[in-house]
Order: sequence, then structure tokens, then C-alpha cells
Amino acid sequence: MTDPVRPAAPGADFNLAAHLLGGHESRAARPAFIDDRRSLSYGGLADEVRRLASALLGLGLRREERVLLLMHDCCEWPVAFLGALHAGIVPVAVNTLLTAEDYAYMLAHSRAQAVIVSAALLPVLEQAMAAGPHEVGSVVIAGGPFTPAPGREALADLLARHAPQAQAAPVGPDAPGFWLYSSGSTGRPKGTVHSHGNAWWTAQLYGIGVLGLRDSDVCFSAAKLYFAYGLGNALSFPLSVGATVVLMAERPTPDAVFRRWREHRVTVFYGAPTGFAGMLASPALPAREAVSLRLVSSAGEALPAELGERFSAHFGVDVIDGIGSTEMLHIFLSNRPGQVRYGSTGWPVPGYRIELRDDEGRPVPDGETGDLYIEGPSAALMYWGNREKSRETFQGAWTRSGDKYLRNPDGSYTYAGRSDDMLKVSGIYVSPFEVEATLVQHPAVLESAVIGVTDGDGLTRAKAFVVLKPGASVSDETLKAFVKERLAPYKYPRLIEFLDELPKTATGKIQRFRLREREAAGSA
Repeated sequence: MTDPVRPAAPGADFNLAAHLLGGHESRAARPAFIDDRRSLSYGGLADEVRRLASALLGLGLRREERVLLLMHDCCEWPVAFLGALHAGIVPVAVNTLLTAEDYAYMLAHSRAQAVIVSAALLPVLEQAMAAGPHEVGSVVIAGGPFTPAPGREALADLLARHAPQAQAAPVGPDAPGFWLYSSGSTGRPKGTVHSHGNAWWTAQLYGIGVLGLRDSDVCFSAAKLYFAYGLGNALSFPLSVGATVVLMAERPTPDAVFRRWREHRVTVFYGAPTGFAGMLASPALPAREAVSLRLVSSAGEALPAELGERFSAHFGVDVIDGIGSTEMLHIFLSNRPGQVRYGSTGWPVPGYRIELRDDEGRPVPDGETGDLYIEGPSAALMYWGNREKSRETFQGAWTRSGDKYLRNPDGSYTYAGRSDDMLKVSGIYVSPFEVEATLVQHPAVLESAVIGVTDGDGLTRAKAFVVLKPGASVSDETLKAFVKERLAPYKYPRLIEFLDELPKTATGKIQRFRLREREAAGSA
């Protein structure tokens, strides 16, 4: 199918790394990335990427084999990601907030032949490697210090020993390029396989086509590079136009964000509603005149209208809210500069088509809620090794998002919840089933159910309803700490309420919708 909005696809020998490194000869001395330790110019980036490509091949990795990236946001992250792509090797970018058990699974599932890891994350990686069945050939450590051992080498030493690889692997736009892991409502994370061409499409259609990024921009993303949202914000979008990117390893607290805004005169900021709420509540909120923002993007969860309006009123810049997904790589439905309807997710990004369908797959009329389907050129190739879930999600040219929406008379779309029970807390998916399964491991807990509740800013928080065993006693803070010890810390329930019993069907299935109704009635 042709779409007059879409440009012609890249050529047969397209390599994403070569594309993003090319065309910057006049910008060789300009900063491409700035982190807390150093600045990496466009010329320096090209040199280090090509050296790493040679080094990975020198370690024995072959085309389309995987290398796991477990790294904090720093200048070495884009070097690692692009270096693998340049060599035709597939980087697998993973969340830095997970447990050793999670990483053991990802290593085995991806069959990664090497890992590039930040020195601060080496201990959890070593736990994962000791616990898992998969053997990794090489571990490359970014930063330091670390204790030398066989099979472990400093990234800086590796780069120094290898000459730049002059020619990028001629892979093509449809070749497997990189993986991102997507959470599921049940079971293990899904390895979402994206092609070399997919990041080109999102940069063309959204970064340039909607946001209008320029080479003079200084971009800063609160969402980290291992997220699909952050990968576009802080890598493929700015490199496509020759902009500068500020990277930050630490958590994006309001104070940390404000400091980067001021120090680096950030012009484009990418955040999430939870972060905007924290900024507006901070006593350190800078005045409009103290910052250089010209464009602000929001994604990760629906932006409450009041929050967007307050942020815009303070800084004099609209918040461009949109929705994307790991499966589509970036945003496909969005407000846009000069056309913002707060409380909605905006209009289809040119180059993408949107349909709302009922349970039988039929289109729903305006004003009625339906399941969101997307057709566009950046859809993932598959979930690795998971045919069942691949078929459920990738249906011909269309991708089923798992979100429910309704279409307004002006053509904009308004979020109406999830098609499953998944929660988005602070922009990250949380499976209620995973939290429930952890809670019931506590010796005092008989059963539990987890739902999302809305706080005073209109944002989602996880709440657990817990039934204790007869005669048992435990505090809510003890249960929160119990979950934090066993799952990634962001997954713990912020609220816990004890009940005598949970609402169930005649067959014993927990009725979470009854708990949601109970919450709605209590807050009315």
C-alpha cells in the first residue's frame, strides 16, 4: 500500500548507524551528546562507533547475533547501540531497574553473545549470569572502576585497540536491527524485534514531520534510552537533524531536570505526566524566563488536561501529548505544535492510519469506545520466539495496541483505558498479576488483587487489595517492602487496603472491575 504522506523507503543497503552518522561533516566539532562526565562531538561519535563495530567483530560476534546493553544513559550508550548496528550485530537494550532474575531470563531468551554494561550495574549482571543457564562470551564494562577478570574488558581499552570499521554492514531496511523488551499482562517480557528502517521512519514522520526538530536544538529526555520513547527522543530524532542531546544517568527528579535545563539551555524536553506533576509541585520550579524551552513532549501515560494547561500557563509552551508503543517504536497518535487539545491524545500522525474496532473487529462510530489498531511503517517485525503473541498483536498490516479509545467529532482521539488489566505507572507498564503473585508469597497473605486508581493529579497509582490468612497480621508498609525486595522497585503498590474477601464470579475468578467500581464510588 502506498501513502502519499510517507517518503520513499530507504535503499536496499540501508544501515541505521551509517545513516545517523552520515551527513554531519560540517558538524564534526559540534557536541552530539553531553553527559555528566564528558561531551562527545559528532566526529568523536563516528570514530567511537566505528571502532566498537570493529571490536565486536573482533570478539567473535557475527551478523545478527545479539549483544545485551545494560547501561545507564551516558555517552557510551549511543556508541554501544550504534556500534553494534554498524557491524550488523543486534543490540538488545534493557531496562536498568530490573532484577537479576529478569536479566537472567533476557540473556537466555536473546542468547546474547556479549554484554555491554555500566560498571555500576556489573554486580546485578554477575548475579544474573551466575543464576541463568546461558553463558555469555564477553562482558564489556563502560565506566569504572571494576575488578578485572577473564572475559571482562573495559570499553575504553577495547576502543583504543581497534581501528575504525570504515564500511557499515549493508543490511537493508527490513533486516533485524535491535530489540526492546515489552511487558505483557501475563508471563515473561516479550522481545520486540525492530528493523533498521523502523527508527528511520519514526524520525521522519514524527521527529521531523510533527515536532519539527532542528539542528540548533538541545534535546533532553526524562525517558531513558532503553525505552522506545527515549530511544527516539535522545538518539534517532536528534541525530537525524544534527541536534545536541543531554544525557543523565540519575533518576529524572525535578531538581535534576531543572539543573540540566539551566546548565545546557535545553530547548526540547521530553517527559511524562508523572514528571510534570512533580515539577509543578516543586518549590524549585524555575520561572519561565530562566529556561529556554521551545517544545515539550509528553507520552508514557495519558496527560490530564489540567496538568497540561498548568504547565503551559507557567512556561508559555504547549505540552505535545501523544501515544506510542514499544511495538510501533514511537508515537503514532499525537497533538502537535499549534494544534493542541488538552484532555485528548490528538490526531493520527501523518503516515499512520488509526482504526477503532469492537470485539468482533468491526469499526465503531465516533463517540463510542473501541480497541485501537494502527497501520504504519514502523511496526515491529515480531515478538522473538512467541508466535502466539505475535499473531495476536501484529495482524497483517495492522498492530493491535491493547488500548481503548474513542474518536471525537474533530477527529482527535481520547484515551479510555486498557483492553487488558495492565497498568501504566509513571509511564512504565506494570502487570497486576505479577504484583499479586508476589504479594501472595508473603506468609500472611491469602490472596490479593491489584488495580489502578487515580490520584489528585489525574495520574494512575497501583493499589492492592489484600486478604490475610486467618489469624495473620501484617502492616501495609511491610508488604510494600516485601514487594520491593522481589520485583523492580517501581512495581510495588503505592496503596494497600485489607479486605475480608475479594469479589469473585461463581467460578472463583476475581472481579477487578468490582474493585474499580468500589474505588470510583468512594471517590465520588
